[in-house]
Amino acid sequence: MSNLVLVIDTNKRPLDPVHPGTARHLLNTGKAAVFRRYPFTIILKQAHPDAPVQDLELKLDPGSKTTGIAINQGNPIICGAELPHRGQPIKESLLSRRQSRRSRRNGQTRDRQARFLNRTRPQSWLTPSLQHRVDTVLTWVNRLGKLAPINSIARELVRFDLQRLQNPQISAVESQQGELHGYEVREYSPYLGRVWCRASGNFDIVTQSGRVAGINHKHCQPIHKKDGYAYGF
Repeated sequence: MSNLVLVIDTNKRPLDPVHPGTARHLLNTGKAAVFRRYPFTIILKQAHPDAPVQDLELKLDPGSKTTGIAINQGNPIICGAELPHRGQPIKESLLSRRQSRRSRRNGQTRDRQARFLNRTRPQSWLTPSLQHRVDTVLTWVNRLGKLAPINSIARELVRFDLQRLQNPQISAVESQQGELHGYEVREYSPYLGRVWCRASGNFDIVTQSGRVAGINHKHCQPIHKKDGYAYGF
């Protein structure tokens, strides 16, 4: 992949990208000037309203920490870049702000008017880290649209159907009834009764279908302890 140089005319009309050698020649001869450092763009000192341009495609590969951006013209990629996100720093800043507000409320401060129901959220509300990711990608899409003749945008959506990989003939409701169908319901279903306690931290319970052994204490929550009375379950 060789990154080409983006070109706009004096009226800021996007033109076809050129090779770095051609851009260097235009700069040395005084026919163009540097318009932007990143992405590197030159602006011509003359207008070319009738110059033909070829449509480009902008491709996005979204990610939680980094979003990949590429501008291609068919198969060859003209330029590519990675857009890092500030999700973790934003989360840490919000946590610091929350701790500061709590310490201020608990301190010896003057009385102030009660506040409640003053933080309503719109229907399209997103968390600050996700909103930052959306706004950053949209900003760069609009910015690149002014520097290159982009005609279409493609976004990668990664979704794997593991059931179809094992059985290509699967269809309809069968894809929802795999090997783990109903497993979570049995795993987290509530149980009320006696248990066998062990020093290892694993319990055994007896149900109507039989005895279930090897349940770790992390998955159980005691609701009653022995108090000298007999109870029937």
